[in-house]
Amino acid sequence: MPELPEVEAARRAIEEHCIGKKIVKSIIADDNKVIDGVSASDFEASVLGKAILSAHRKGKNLWLRLDSPPFPSFQFGMTGAIYIKGVAVTQYKRSAVKDTDEWPSKYSKFFVELDDGLELSFTDKRRFAKVRLLNDPTSVPPISELGPDALLEPMTVDEFTDSLSKKKITIKALLLDQSYISGIGNWVADEVLYQAKIHPLQTAVSLSKESCATLLKCIKEVREALGVSLQFYKCYFAKPYVHKKHRENKICRLFKVRLKLMLTAAAFLLNGYFIFDGAKSLEKLMVRYL
Repeated sequence: MPELPEVEAARRAIEEHCIGKKIVKSIIADDNKVIDGVSASDFEASVLGKAILSAHRKGKNLWLRLDSPPFPSFQFGMTGAIYIKGVAVTQYKRSAVKDTDEWPSKYSKFFVELDDGLELSFTDKRRFAKVRLLNDPTSVPPISELGPDALLEPMTVDEFTDSLSKKKITIKALLLDQSYISGIGNWVADEVLYQAKIHPLQTAVSLSKESCATLLKCIKEVREALGVSLQFYKCYFAKPYVHKKHRENKICRLFKVRLKLMLTAAAFLLNGYFIFDGAKSLEKLMVRYL
């Protein structure tokens, strides 16, 4: 699922490569689940011939300001992504379009060619994204309902401490609430809480002033690291929880315990005779997979 780093990377790539260029060709998918509130033909006609003046982001939403409204707006959903042919939008291998790749992708929902030949596409494999055409994207949902952006609109320590003192829900759930702070997703929340040494299930109101200040500091550090680049972020912290977990590519200890309990229960229900993938005992299965 794309989070703030991916969306911000897309905004910066558009800002670097597309600003000031005119849209000379437009192909909008005939998919009313993703293309929201406007027909594909009307969308194409509305953007054709217009120049891209700027790219903006709030939370995990991005929009393009053209030389006249309405403006294309993108809510990334679970699998939304921006691709620019010939440009690596992020440092992930999958972000660059290869010469052998289908282009535009069959998953493309918004495709434009610019007057210098550069081509941009917004894709969405699982169709949970929304692409809209809006006169003022900031004045209507979902952007109008978002809290301050985690990267662009940081709170002060006093503001943050005061706001947490009024919240009785768990701290991770609060950080994921986009109406409270926009742009923090699941793995970013895990990272900042790990760095701050705060349990995700601790209630926000129970945090001390020192813990609030530490948490805000960690949000700022992670935010700034993400703002520079994901590669820099991986080297920035002494113990980066998320990337260490993925780099080792191991099943976490909690999952091992849960899986062992599930396998034990399954073996019991099968009268102690457990066969799965050639392993005829729980011990052999645990050695094989854990």
